[in-house]
Order: sequence, then C-alpha cells, then structure tokens
Amino acid sequence: MAALLRLALCCVLAIVARATDDPVAVAIGHAKAHPQGDVPASFVAADYRGDLRDLPIGVFDSGVGGLTVLEALKAHDRHDNLTGKEGADGVPDFAGERFVYFGDQANMPYGNYSAVGRTDFLRELILRDVLFLLGRRYAHGRKPPVKAIVIACNTATAYGLEDIRAAVKAWGLPVIVVGVVEAGAQGLAESAGGAQGGVAVLATVGTCASNAYPKALAKVTARPVRQLGSATLAAAIEGDPSVTTPIRDIIRADVGGFLKSAAADGAAPIDTLMLGCTHYPLVADEIAAAFAYWREQSAADGRKPYAALVAKELKQVNPAAWTAEALWRSLQGARMMAVTSSSAGDQFYLSVPNPAWPGVGLAADGSLSYEYKYGRQPNQVGRQDTLNVPMTPEKLPGATANLVREKLPLTWRSLRAAR
Repeated sequence: MAALLRLALCCVLAIVARATDDPVAVAIGHAKAHPQGDVPASFVAADYRGDLRDLPIGVFDSGVGGLTVLEALKAHDRHDNLTGKEGADGVPDFAGERFVYFGDQANMPYGNYSAVGRTDFLRELILRDVLFLLGRRYAHGRKPPVKAIVIACNTATAYGLEDIRAAVKAWGLPVIVVGVVEAGAQGLAESAGGAQGGVAVLATVGTCASNAYPKALAKVTARPVRQLGSATLAAAIEGDPSVTTPIRDIIRADVGGFLKSAAADGAAPIDTLMLGCTHYPLVADEIAAAFAYWREQSAADGRKPYAALVAKELKQVNPAAWTAEALWRSLQGARMMAVTSSSAGDQFYLSVPNPAWPGVGLAADGSLSYEYKYGRQPNQVGRQDTLNVPMTPEKLPGATANLVREKLPLTWRSLRAAR
C-alpha cells in the first residue's frame, strides 16, 4: 500500500510540475517524490525532524568566490560567545560550527545566464545547489545534511533567494536561509561612517540585470546607486582559460567605461563601492587602484574629467562580513547554534563536467562548452551532466589557489585539512 501511495504521489507531483513548468514547482515535486534521498537533487526528509543544532552550515556559490564569505564566517567575532552580547571576545562567533561548502564551478559564471535568456535554468541550478547541501549524496560518497544555507553568491541571491525560501517552506524544513544581497545592503546602512555620496555596485552582468542591489539599497538609504556589471572579471578570478586578458586590465577597462558613462550622465560623486560579487574581495586592492588611476587621468586639454566624480577616499563595503552577522543573528534568534563540539572538520565540494552524460557538450579543455552550457533548458532538476566531488587545493587553477592562499588564510587552512 505504501508503495502504491508513493507512486500516486510521484504521478501527481509530476503532473503539477509539467503543468506549471516552474523551476520551483519542479524542484519541490522532485524532492517530495524522493523522501529517502535516493536520487540526485533530493534529501532524506527524516534528517530534518529532530534536533538540527549540531548539523553543519551549508555555503554555496557559483564557484570559489563564495570562499570569501566562508572566510568572513570563520573570522567573525562581534559577540561574546558565552552571553551573546555585542562585543568581540577573541573567539570567533562560529568557532563551534562546521561548514559544508559547495562551488558549482562547472556551471559558472552564473552572471551570464540571464543575458542569454536562461534565467529559469539559472533558477534550477540554484535549487540544485540547495538540494545538494540538504542531502547526503555526492558523486563518490556521503556528506552530512545542513541546518542553514548561506547563499554566498550575489547572482544566486538575486535570482534564487525567494525560490529557496519558498521551496524550504514547501518541504517543511526548519532551515535558516541567508543571502548576501540583503546583508550587504544592511551593512552599508550600518557602516556608512558619514559617507553620503553615490554608491557604485560592482557585480556581474546578471546581478546588475536583476536590479537586486538598487532595490535592496533603496530600502535602507536614499543615496544614489549606479551599477558596474562585468562580463568577465569573475571568470578571470576563477582561472577560466577562455578569459585571457589579465585581471588588472579587465578591472581598469571596466572602471574606465563605467566612469565615462557616469560622467556623461552627470552622476553624483561616488564615495562608496559595494563589492557585489563574492569574487571581488579577492581583488579589492586592484579595484581601488583602478578608481585611483582613472581619477588622476588627464584629458587632452589637461582636465581630469573624473577627479570630481571619484572621492579621494573610497569606502568599500564587503557583503561577506555582513552576511556573517546576519547568519549569527538568525541562528541565535532561532536557538540553533551548535551545542556539542565535533572533531569533524569542514567539507568542500565543487562540480565537474560528467563526460558520461548523454549529449553533454565539452570544450577542448574538458569544461562544458559554451553552446552546451548556455543552451540547456530547465525542468530536469535531476540531470547529471555535472558531478559534485570533493574540492582540494589541487583542483583549483593555480592563480585562484594563490589568491585563496594569500587572501583567505583561515579557509585555506581548512581546505587543506579536509584533504
């Protein structure tokens, strides 16, 4: 009888999903049809019926950029760990927590999907990331489920935050969900430090197209906001072999074009930069240098056309630190902080192309080809054209590994320990 009921449920959910063709409905139906977590993109429903406090925290991004958020989580010390009161005590606020990190490197950059009309497929990718973190499965073994999900990707937050919250509610899971965009906007409001000029949001093309930051910032400030969307910088930081222009040159060109457009529009002077892509804190110094470079550049007539547009002192807002604070407040408020010390460390995973998947398109270097990556349609949440495998330092491109080692020491140490 139980088998017949389950079969009937699967049929009903499949019909509903086909009727709506909405990525959220498809993902909800897929997971509900497999409560034992026995197929890809599913979880064990029973894992979420007991005490979740000692489960790890899940963090995901389209690649390795989200490691900047993980670093912020591991370094966060804004509260007394015994009392919970405001004030650093020399012990990281999440010292008792474990983390499971996932970077969907095979499908990145997420920021370009909307530009080619694949927003619904992007939403599906984001929900697949969540289902991976909630579940126990990866390509060659098992992992723990998670009690909270940190969307450590601005594009994924912009296009997937509401989807994730709707799905978690439909599944009946008491899982905390935090996104970097809301946290970044709140961080700007709480740390303005007297800055009253324009805000430049530096992000991917996809994040800019969503207008997520202007909407979020409008709720907390009346300051003018202008966006700078880069199509290649995140991929360059990831070590994408298709991007051959040096990172410094990409940033300088992007900033130059942005300032030229802003000057032509009579934009308000800029005194704050919002690092609206999790990759960008890895090159924060280069970004600051590019604005300083253009501020001092002279035109043929000797004028400095951008001197009045760019403040001498630019404040940078990194949403990662504020995401850590938002997570702490959420877990503390829900009384879901870990209560038992665990000897288990953090776990790291990334996606890689699956050459055995029927019809998969691969480039010469083994990555998903551009045509295949951006030609896919949604409503196949259980597809396995990519596989999730443990992330190791050796799996990171050399330049990316160097950035992580130099800029994210806590995360680098944890990643090496997870080998």
